[in-house]
Amino acid sequence: MNNIWKEMFSSQNNKKAQEQGGLFDSSIPQGVGSRKDAQVRLQKDLMENMVKIRAFSQNTSDLLDRQIEVSGVKVGILMCEGMINLQMFTQIMVRPLSEVSIPNADGEAVAHWVSKNTIFSGDQKEFFTYDELFTFLMAGFVILLIDGVDRGIACGMQGFNFRSVSEPSTEMNITGSREGFVEPVRINQTMIRRRIRSPSLKFEMYPVGQKSRTDICLVYLTDTADPKLVQAVREKLSNLSSDIVLSQGYLSPYLEGNPKSPFSSVGTTERPDTLCAKINEGRIGILVDGTPFALIVPYLFSEHFQSMDDYSYRPYYGSFIRLLKYFAFFLSVFLPGLYVAITVFSPQMLPDSLLFNIAASEQQTPFSMMTEAFIIHLIYEIMREAGLRLPRPVGHAVSIIGALVIGDAAVQAGIIGSSMVMVVALTALSSFVVPSLYEPAAVLKFVFIIVGGTWGLFGISVGFVLLLCNLCALESFGIPIMAPTSPWSAADLRDNFWRSSWKKLGKLRLHVQNLPGSRLNENKEDKKSC
Repeated sequence: MNNIWKEMFSSQNNKKAQEQGGLFDSSIPQGVGSRKDAQVRLQKDLMENMVKIRAFSQNTSDLLDRQIEVSGVKVGILMCEGMINLQMFTQIMVRPLSEVSIPNADGEAVAHWVSKNTIFSGDQKEFFTYDELFTFLMAGFVILLIDGVDRGIACGMQGFNFRSVSEPSTEMNITGSREGFVEPVRINQTMIRRRIRSPSLKFEMYPVGQKSRTDICLVYLTDTADPKLVQAVREKLSNLSSDIVLSQGYLSPYLEGNPKSPFSSVGTTERPDTLCAKINEGRIGILVDGTPFALIVPYLFSEHFQSMDDYSYRPYYGSFIRLLKYFAFFLSVFLPGLYVAITVFSPQMLPDSLLFNIAASEQQTPFSMMTEAFIIHLIYEIMREAGLRLPRPVGHAVSIIGALVIGDAAVQAGIIGSSMVMVVALTALSSFVVPSLYEPAAVLKFVFIIVGGTWGLFGISVGFVLLLCNLCALESFGIPIMAPTSPWSAADLRDNFWRSSWKKLGKLRLHVQNLPGSRLNENKEDKKSC
């Protein structure tokens, strides 16, 4: 113990920490009770095990332990307060342990009776190290340690509180399911299993995070997903170096790689029916314990404009709604920049009456058109963030104040023009039509305001081409995210910009690994050519 404290507070380590700004390599365990120290085997002596467990846990107050005798053999019971179902623990475990009678019992006899002759829990496992003990203990398992046995038994009796299944808050629909994912990963697994009752549906559970040991679950269909894709996702997640994983956002950068693009190649969803539809096409879903959002890889750009309601509507109306979303996204990105570019460099493109009204309103403002557009959109983003983070009653007040200040007072005071208010309102409404693309749209509109105010329509055109090239160059695990638009595939466009009827969609199944431009099938094509 003294050596550990000396190493932690030595002058050499302090100097190194100061040089690095207080940062430490996450691969190096720090402090007492690190997982590297806990990766040792349990001892046969029960008292020694209990003392080491208390030392590793720093004598935390929520660790409950109790020692009882079962047929004359000491048995230690450990659990975390508030993590187990006390009624189940009392009826299923305590009563049988207190009533059992094993003649000439020793530790191995009791362990054999618990493992082979009883079912304390449907999820009952043996483990051998302190590290595994803490992983089970802090996941809501009851731990049994038996004197004379160098292993332990974990019994799943979770009973912690969690939010009930409710309607998704970010993906609203009219005609589809009202169920959304919740925080416990086991509940999310059951919602997926209810919808896909196939033996090929596979769940793979992994703990990630050196300290949090958060459970993540890979979900895919073994007869549909490409094995190379599954292995690539496993390798990406194995490179995770974070100490703690609290949401799906901690995993996204590792699945994306290092793309130099404002757009993400990893999708998220809060709906189990959406995830089931994606994994039926060969995708891989990733559930993270503690968050109601699931990750989807690979994810195509066109899927941002699709929703479950599209497949419940008649094809012509579903196609109309989808094209409307594309139009709204282009408005949210390019409208402010186009307005600035046209009014500053190409006013002849506007009707005379409209041009006179814009000129009259802008004549009273002290700023240039580009500065005015930049400031007013920045103020809108500040108000949106304030209304989002504040409590709901105060958030409504912020929206009212924003409407009064920007919509009326700012125009009357001559700070901004009335036409600019209309542009801001239309841009804001359009950006909410495709909520999954709000982040890139919010940043890109400022870029195009600057480009349009500096180089006019020529700058907007160049910026659009560069953005399109950036999108076409992006890949997600070897699959172009712009497929089937780029590379082009007429057959796969039946569910892209428009939606065909279910009679046509049901004839041919789509697998993402077979999309044009996919590098997952390169080896297969080479073998065929040989």
